[in-house]
Amino acid sequence: MAQSHFAYDVYEDRCPTRLVLERLADKWALLILDRLKDGPVRFNALRRDIKRISQKVLAQTLRKLERDGLISRRAFPTVPVTVEYELTPLGKTLTETVSALAHWAEKNMDTILASQAAYDSATQSAGP
Repeated sequence: MAQSHFAYDVYEDRCPTRLVLERLADKWALLILDRLKDGPVRFNALRRDIKRISQKVLAQTLRKLERDGLISRRAFPTVPVTVEYELTPLGKTLTETVSALAHWAEKNMDTILASQAAYDSATQSAGP
């Protein structure tokens, strides 16, 4: 793999790192990456475990993550075809960060909901 000599800066508007950050900011991508942290998972298991994700969105997100080199796809010659996904070595470097984000969200959700309710109440009573 060739190393680039380009100085990446996420604050520059044309920096390609923004595309990766955009991908990782996607809720479905984060949930998929977090689900794969314990090992390979079949497509249908991902769809079952990640509530409310459509088959189409799951397939699109998996393709994008595969293209970015974060996951790998393996198809088995069965009828019907069985497809399994797992984190690549690069994807595994994100597991701590993704798990920390998921844990932070779960831990702080009550506070966030209370803040949202207080904000909504204050802005509704303030008027236009």
